[in-house]
Amino acid sequence: MKIGIFDSGLGGLTVVEAIAALIKGAEIYYVADTKHAPYGEKTPEQITQYSLNIAQYLIDRHQIDALIVACNTATSAAIGQLREHYPSLIILGTEPGVKPAIQCTKTKNIGVLATPATLKGEKYQQLVSALSAQEGIRLFEQACPGLVEQIEKGEIQSAKTREMLTAWLTPMLQNNVDTIVLGCTHYPLVEALIKEIMQHKVQLIQTGGAIARHLLSQSEAKGHINAGPLRIFLYTTGEIQTPIIDQIIKDHEPIKKINIGN
Repeated sequence: MKIGIFDSGLGGLTVVEAIAALIKGAEIYYVADTKHAPYGEKTPEQITQYSLNIAQYLIDRHQIDALIVACNTATSAAIGQLREHYPSLIILGTEPGVKPAIQCTKTKNIGVLATPATLKGEKYQQLVSALSAQEGIRLFEQACPGLVEQIEKGEIQSAKTREMLTAWLTPMLQNNVDTIVLGCTHYPLVEALIKEIMQHKVQLIQTGGAIARHLLSQSEAKGHINAGPLRIFLYTTGEIQTPIIDQIIKDHEPIKKINIGN
């Protein structure tokens, strides 16, 4: 099986990591669209075009069988058009894990950290209104402009990153939030810092594992035999911080820079 995965940068590697832990007998082709990062501050039209360009590249160049949109923002903006354009592909997106957060919380106070575009997206708004109204949940939503850029620069534990997260998380700590949804695939890379600021009194919800399980189920239904070696190929459209990649994905081919549309 050939699996195409993309994100605006390094965040989607947290999804690659989860898939690599479960899927065997496959090749993973990951595109970090760092030329256009961050997606969270682009228009839906721009994000959709980037997504279509990358999908077409992965199909033309690597003949992928499955496409994973490892980006909450791109999922919100483009998943519908991707499925319309490529009906024969397995296509899975990424959504904030509000539903599992509701199942985990004891205080019924849930935090959501996400990009501005994800929080404004129609898909997220529909999800939240359907779930939170049923359960009497209090949601503490926080847009995190600039956090993706900090992570992309490798500033996982820098003073600036700590200051940003402290400002966003302190109201959640004060309001007895016990579960936080990481609504961007970059954010698990600062998981340790989030837990420290929240005084380790918090559960963090990310979606990489759920995506991996869903992919395995759908691929096996199409005949995939989950056995044999796994190879990971990494591509970037712009500059990229390789030390972070090596922390997440230990064994991969040399990173190649590619040009995909505009």
